[in-house]
Order: sequence, then C-alpha cells, then structure tokens
Amino acid sequence: MLTLPNLLTLSRIFAVPLLAFLLWWPRWEAGYGLAFALYSLMGITDYFDGYIARSSGAVSRLGVFLDPIADKIMVAAVILVLTAQGVLKGPYVGDAHVIAGLIILVREIAVSGLREFLGGIQVSVPVSRLAKWKTTFQLVSLGALILGHAMPWWNLDLGAITVNVPHTVGLTTLWAAAVLTLITGWDYLRVGLKHMD
Repeated sequence: MLTLPNLLTLSRIFAVPLLAFLLWWPRWEAGYGLAFALYSLMGITDYFDGYIARSSGAVSRLGVFLDPIADKIMVAAVILVLTAQGVLKGPYVGDAHVIAGLIILVREIAVSGLREFLGGIQVSVPVSRLAKWKTTFQLVSLGALILGHAMPWWNLDLGAITVNVPHTVGLTTLWAAAVLTLITGWDYLRVGLKHMD
C-alpha cells in the first residue's frame, strides 16, 4: 500500500493546504513564487507516480483510486482560492473569467459522479486524447495565473492596455480548458446515458 507511487500521490494531497496558504495573499509575490514552485513540483510528481507505477508493475487499486482524486483536489483548491482572491480577472470582461473556472469545477464533479455510476455497473470509460489536452491546458493555465502574480512586472504594452504576460496566457488557456471541458464532458455524458434506464 505504501509504495513510492502511492506516497507521491499522497504527497500531492497533503501539499494542497500549503499551496492554498501560499496563494491566499495575491500581493505577496514571494509567496506566489513559492506557490508556483510547489505547484510545478506537484505536477512533476503527478507524472512520475503514474510512470513509476506502470514501469515497475506497482499499479495498485489505492493508486488508481487516489491519483484522479489528488488531481481534482489540487485543481479545485487552486481555482477556488484564485477566485476568492480576485485573481481570475482580466481586461474588458473583469471577473467573468470565473465562469471558465466554474465550468471546469462542475464538469469534474459531474464526471466523477458519472464514473462512479458506470463503475457500479462494470462499465469503464477510457480517458480520451481530447481529455488529456483539457488537462494540459488546465494545468498550464493555473500555473501561468500563479506565475503572473509572482512576476507582476512581466508586462506587455498593447497600446490601449498593458497586460501581464503569464496572467494573460493563464486566462486564455483557462478558457481553452473550459471549452474542451464542455466537449469531453458531453462525450462522457453520452456514454453514461446509454447505460441509464
């Protein structure tokens, strides 16, 4: 049970409160720098726990259960704290970027429930290539949003407005993730509806 892959997964879960603490003060640039480093480390462990488990034949039921939960806890915590601290704001539309975060959270909850339902009737839903792209955009977006507050001086003058480069990348990829979230969520729902009375 306490294999290296499982310990890496558990470390991600236990690191979430520290990550949330570091993100709590948007004007604390050093805190956001530390948060970005921790977030990146958590992303690296996410890759390596799966790689080590598969290559060493140490895939366990606990690992299969915990890995997606660890990812969802991390993503949900970051989105919620960034929303609470007003980080999900941008030019022209203000805090409407929160909608993209909300779409991602709703989809994660809905798909988790759907997977639990389908698992109960012995139906598995493989992760699609599009869903992997969604995850990639999601992780890049949250990392970029954190980095933007760690480096508030990394700006680009566009004439009418001045934008923070990583923050703008973060908001753009957050919307890309939200669009892919809707598409992949609908794909999962269609599979689920086939097995519902």
